Amino acid sequence: MAFALAGFLTGIIGGLFGVGGGEIFIPLLVYLFGFSQHQAQGTSLAVLLPPIGLLAALRYYRAGHVDFTVAGLLAVGFFVGASIGAVIATRIEGHILRKLFGAFLFIISLHMMFARHGK
Repeated sequence: MAFALAGFLTGIIGGLFGVGGGEIFIPLLVYLFGFSQHQAQGTSLAVLLPPIGLLAALRYYRAGHVDFTVAGLLAVGFFVGASIGAVIATRIEGHILRKLFGAFLFIISLHMMFARHGK
């Protein structure tokens, strides 16, 4: 039940901010549920297997905010790239991987808060 509630709340945040869930699932699984970094990342990727974002994507589509050509190309790239990333990640120690993940999120957050954007 706790995992379903975590998924529900993550879905709300994902639909609101357009995040893939990994930004939320991974810290949640590591710090709340005691998963290792590798387990959290693998589980987060497994969530993507079914069409989880389908209903949210349909709402964005109806509002005119989906480019299916770009989405398809991103999906193909992700399909191949995620496999390569998983090979690399499984060769890195968990505590180092967790720090790299945190640094990645930190850098992205700084950029989003302080970079100048035209829109």
